[in-house]
Amino acid sequence: MESDYAGFIRNRITDLRIAKNVSEYQMSLDLGHSKSYIQGITSGRALPSMNEFIAICDYFEITPRDFFDSGRKNPALVQKLLDAVGALSDDDIELLLKITEKFGK
Repeated sequence: MESDYAGFIRNRITDLRIAKNVSEYQMSLDLGHSKSYIQGITSGRALPSMNEFIAICDYFEITPRDFFDSGRKNPALVQKLLDAVGALSDDDIELLLKITEKFGK
């Protein structure tokens, strides 16, 4: 019987992979593994080691925290936005906040 944890990891990798528009085959090769590595994970035959999990997060350009926050539709894009905001002045950040609040209404 599969744990909820294992199922979450399988599904999250699949969702992130699809959002990145990359095949299981290509992702496996990009990570330096055999062509069936990711398919083995997403099919439930295996789970990544901790080192491989970190490599998978790096591949998707997200943090482990982002990986487990499935409420974020595109965590890599959100991270890029946060990085860009970090380079703004306080005045620009306040202006951006007002704009986003207006869009959120």
